Amino acid sequence: MPTTETLRSELERITAQADEAIDIAEAALVLASADHPAPDLQVYRDHLKAVADAVAEAAEAASLEPDTAAPEDMAAVLSRVLAHDFHYSGDEDTYDDLDNANFMRVIDRRKGLPVTLGILYLAAARAQGWGAAGLNFPGHFLIRLESRDGRRIILDPFHGGRLMEAPQLRELLKVMSGAAVELEAGHYKPVSNRDILVRLQNNVKTRRLELGESEGALEALACMQVLSPDNPALFREAGVIHMRLGRLKHAVEAFENFVAHAPEGPDRAKIGKVVNELRERLH
Repeated sequence: MPTTETLRSELERITAQADEAIDIAEAALVLASADHPAPDLQVYRDHLKAVADAVAEAAEAASLEPDTAAPEDMAAVLSRVLAHDFHYSGDEDTYDDLDNANFMRVIDRRKGLPVTLGILYLAAARAQGWGAAGLNFPGHFLIRLESRDGRRIILDPFHGGRLMEAPQLRELLKVMSGAAVELEAGHYKPVSNRDILVRLQNNVKTRRLELGESEGALEALACMQVLSPDNPALFREAGVIHMRLGRLKHAVEAFENFVAHAPEGPDRAKIGKVVNELRERLH
């Protein structure tokens, strides 16, 4: 059974690469192992290869070539293989189940969150040489497929890979963010592999906190800090959890890191005062 230190070292090795070189599915498996230890990841790697091979076979049967394939045809192949042949679907009945945020358990159960399912779609599409990216859409992870000549479509991995055009995106946005919110260019912006993995792990952290599992939430945050070491908000979150647990020394350390990395402003000043107050309590 791999140790926590081994898994952390493997995650650091993966994320030390250039972002475009990161194997997002492999990184998701490593994160899943940190939260749900497994004796061997090879069975999951073999499954991912089987999915990619099935997509390749379906693409060949449909006469799709990477240089000329239309994004609509790519989406049709992906959804047919993943949603219909392998029976992957969004877990609408037990959405907040922690297993939905664990990539291994998603493979085991064939259901999960938008981001975990999205990683499957991304890995399968990229294995074919297709242009595929996650989008910066709030509250619901979406995939963009792009042909070599620049044509693009958006699909929803949570709902069987259905295509999402402007009316559907607008409706989804209002459900996620409120009736007054409108689509804007930023919602179509692709996100990095590291950002997708942070989003994945944020789901683990959130569910751990909801379950009252502070230690698990801190472990999730530690993984997020490996993925995004310059994100000051992660230090602040860790400090709050440590403070609630009465670990004032650890809270001070986390908050000091937040102050050191955060931009100047009211938030940094507020946390600076908290650090001073905690130091007084420690003495």
